[in-house]
Amino acid sequence: MLFSEIETTLVAVTNTRSRLAKVDALAPVLRALAPDEIVPAVGLLTAAPRQGRLGVGWRTLWQRGGSHADAPSLTVGDIDASFSRLTEVGGAGSAAIRTEVLDGLAERATVAEWQLLIRVMTGELRTGALEGVLLDAIARASDRDGAAVRRAAMLSGDLGETARVALVGSADDLAAVGLVVGRGVQPMLASTAASVSEALGISGRASVEYKLDGARVQVHRHGDEVRVFTRTLADVTHRVPEIVEVALHLPVSDVILDGETLSLDEDGGPRPFQDTMARFGAETAREIALRPWFFDILHLDGRDLVDEPLSSRLEELDRIAASWRIPAVTTDDGEAAEAFAREALAAGHEGVMVKGLDAAYTAGRRGKSWLKVKPVHTFDLVVLGVERGSGRRAGWYSNLHLGARDPEGRFGEPGGFVMVGKTFKGLTDDLLTWQTAHFAERETGELPGGIRVVPDTVVEIAIDGVQRSVRYPGGVALRFARVKAYRADKPAVDADTIDTLRSLLPGGGAASGSDETSEG
Repeated sequence: MLFSEIETTLVAVTNTRSRLAKVDALAPVLRALAPDEIVPAVGLLTAAPRQGRLGVGWRTLWQRGGSHADAPSLTVGDIDASFSRLTEVGGAGSAAIRTEVLDGLAERATVAEWQLLIRVMTGELRTGALEGVLLDAIARASDRDGAAVRRAAMLSGDLGETARVALVGSADDLAAVGLVVGRGVQPMLASTAASVSEALGISGRASVEYKLDGARVQVHRHGDEVRVFTRTLADVTHRVPEIVEVALHLPVSDVILDGETLSLDEDGGPRPFQDTMARFGAETAREIALRPWFFDILHLDGRDLVDEPLSSRLEELDRIAASWRIPAVTTDDGEAAEAFAREALAAGHEGVMVKGLDAAYTAGRRGKSWLKVKPVHTFDLVVLGVERGSGRRAGWYSNLHLGARDPEGRFGEPGGFVMVGKTFKGLTDDLLTWQTAHFAERETGELPGGIRVVPDTVVEIAIDGVQRSVRYPGGVALRFARVKAYRADKPAVDADTIDTLRSLLPGGGAASGSDETSEG
């Protein structure tokens, strides 16, 4: 298939806000792919090449902006082969080879194709072709049940492979896709509740658990082999030997565990999130040790547990890993749950999670079965731009432009982000130094006093609330925003949505009234 067909389809997807129209545009293209083109094509559609990170930045790519082809000739296979070559070369002479590959792609691509390739290679592709829409399109193209397609994608953690099985295999092949120990599973996600009482009112009898300010981990053990995955399913086994050691001492042969890890100080209290992430990202072991805290179990010795209620899963978790369980109480009593939440805060943690005991593990989904309750509002937002600092901060990029996810394009480009505020608060000198170097490599253009950046960096922001705004298209602005931590463990697709922020307005109301008085 010519890459121009992908490019034309994504233009059509971008130009409509209708989910049905997006599916109508995507399904014929998926249906026309050759079997060996399916996985690479899904990677192009989602700006997630099957090869992973390609190691090229905006500046490098924009330097290839010379002559381009007058007519389409690049195929999906051509691009896939070039991407493979980019990731495979190394050692002496590799820079020249990578330049040659990129120059070749640029010269063979039309102007429109090259602009799209830049967005694919840097992960900055705001098309509205998000996973849910693509899953519907895969179901349509393959004439398979949508629920079966979604389940296969959730359990396999691989959208491209799910598309291949659905389009090339049989309905039985698709139904046979299940958990595989050693292959990452999309994690279940939580929604937010304003109070423990509100959460219990939704969940009924629940497991109320400490909400740790740590990094999500998924631990797989098959015999003597252990693999540890992050929230984004990156394999970090070699970085967490202490977690591997814990898994090897459990009385099991095969298991998949879900949990968090964080580092503790000398008194057993939680260290700042930045300390955990610094240790979590280290290539070799450091002085700071990581401790796993497990809160769910997905598979145990040949038995998949994802469809069983949480109460049954927790029984099995207690049986094999009681000493590594996250602190929790089972209750439907509001006073008991509130007391436990106060205990969690006193221990230095963020708050609590409230999880309905009857709920299955809905991999990759965010619903009301899991509810997080934190006394301070925190949201995962995406950095859209940075302004140059002044005074003491001269020479650094300081003030952050913050955006919420707008999946349906209600306030802008479908699948993009809508600005909700700025902040320069909460930034240490170390963070200022880091973000200045980080965003300089992700520049996409100028803005007054600073630069626009690739919207793929997630930052956790604490706020006192929101208020109506006529300055921002989404009609809402942050109040007293401050940086809590950068979240390298979270992709931009998991950032909070504009509707989540708007729900904090009285009545979740429409934009009207005065603008924000403080952004922080």
